[in-house]
Amino acid sequence: MSDLFEALPPATSNSRPAADAPLADRLRPANLGEIIGQDHLTGPEGAIGRMVAAGKLSSMILWGPPGTGKTSMARLLGEATGMRFVAISAVFSGVADLKKAFAEAEKMAGAGQRTLLFVDEIHRFNRAQQDGFLPFVERGTVVLVGATTENPSFELNAALLSRSQVLILRRLDEAALGELIARAEALTGRSLPLTDDARAALIASADGDGRFLLNQVETLLTVRIDAPLDPAGLAALLHRRMPVYDKDREGHYNLISALHKAMRGSDPQASLYYLARMLVAGEEPLYVLRRITRFASEDIGMADPQALVQCLAAKDAYAFLGSPEGELAIVQACLYCATAPKSNAIYAAQKAAWKSARATGSLMPPPNILNAPTKLMKDIGYGKGYAYDHDEAEGFSGADYWPEEMDAQQFYRPVERGYEARIAERMRTWEKMREDNRS
Repeated sequence: MSDLFEALPPATSNSRPAADAPLADRLRPANLGEIIGQDHLTGPEGAIGRMVAAGKLSSMILWGPPGTGKTSMARLLGEATGMRFVAISAVFSGVADLKKAFAEAEKMAGAGQRTLLFVDEIHRFNRAQQDGFLPFVERGTVVLVGATTENPSFELNAALLSRSQVLILRRLDEAALGELIARAEALTGRSLPLTDDARAALIASADGDGRFLLNQVETLLTVRIDAPLDPAGLAALLHRRMPVYDKDREGHYNLISALHKAMRGSDPQASLYYLARMLVAGEEPLYVLRRITRFASEDIGMADPQALVQCLAAKDAYAFLGSPEGELAIVQACLYCATAPKSNAIYAAQKAAWKSARATGSLMPPPNILNAPTKLMKDIGYGKGYAYDHDEAEGFSGADYWPEEMDAQQFYRPVERGYEARIAERMRTWEKMREDNRS
């Protein structure tokens, strides 16, 4: 058998790690009931709880952040259903390893032993490799349990998704992480040498990752500490953990979406929080500023035309100052946009105008507003009857500027907020003047 994957008998509560094994291994749950923080899946009413109770597993994709128990859950599913457990890592395995695993699964199926094939980091297999799973999943040769930290909608084939149930593991909350620490203390018979504030800081630093937390706990229980550490002492002892954030992955899009919607919802505090989350994690500042600048036109527009000016000024300030000094200008642009009056009238007008332009093709403008640089053009009526608005009372002629084959349209509908309320009033005045001209 290839050393790139392992076939294991169902785990049992007796197959515990050695006493000198890493703490995270010694604390691995022995049954599904010991998995922390995922009761919505493993509880009696959860999808996994129901499948185990029925004694029948369907293929599934376990989607969740690092350190939330995906691998443990897969192993314990094999135990709970009496299935042969085979684990493959998509990082190290190739097509040959998959073929060998499927061939052995077919052989074992002939002997009455079903196989649970666990594929860690399944999103790292390319589309063609993912297609290779389909016939074996359809025939029931294997029950596929894939694990991924990435959004399956983006990373997995639709065909594979349609044959699997996507189960979402939650980021471990404060209570779940606290329970992990309590289990570690009970197993080792020692209490963490931390003050209450430092204990809370340790939990917060884990960012929902149980494996990371246990590694930090093991360090604290290994080194000699004479007096309980406060948060500052803890920070000095342990390396600071950077937030989990992949700039080309789902976390990137989730945070920029949250920033956009918080600004749209006029919540400057939440907007600043999501801006900080991205910049602290290493996002390119100009990427964030480009999105804020887009927001200034899409969600504010003429309700406060200065929003766009603020964003462009922030771009110049950042180019002049660089990081970190220039990031303050990005903060100013973000807060200006979050606190400005909102209108999506320009955005809606663009969509409507573009749709109309595609539908009406190449209609000619009316002759009176066509340019007439030659005698021939003048002779055929180009520019005839054009009313020069500056010569009219109120600087407004009320002329019809639409193609003759097309009725006048209303794309831009200003809202009654901010500066746009003044624009709306001006447009109503012009419309009344047009009606008076027509009557």
